[in-house]
Amino acid sequence: MTVVLLAHQGGWDEILLVLTPLSLFAGLLWLANTRANRAVSERSDPADDRTDTSDDPDVDDR
Repeated sequence: MTVVLLAHQGGWDEILLVLTPLSLFAGLLWLANTRANRAVSERSDPADDRTDTSDDPDVDDR
């Protein structure tokens, strides 16, 4: 019978116990930030695009 020991294994297990939740939170924050940025870019007003006349050759800038 093998007994799994989860303490004092040279330090690697303590590192995993710290890095696992940290990496989980970092991944969730990255996902939330990506979704928020996408939502902001999708909410941009289409009227803003139509008022930009900088590339329109028919508009005189004088």
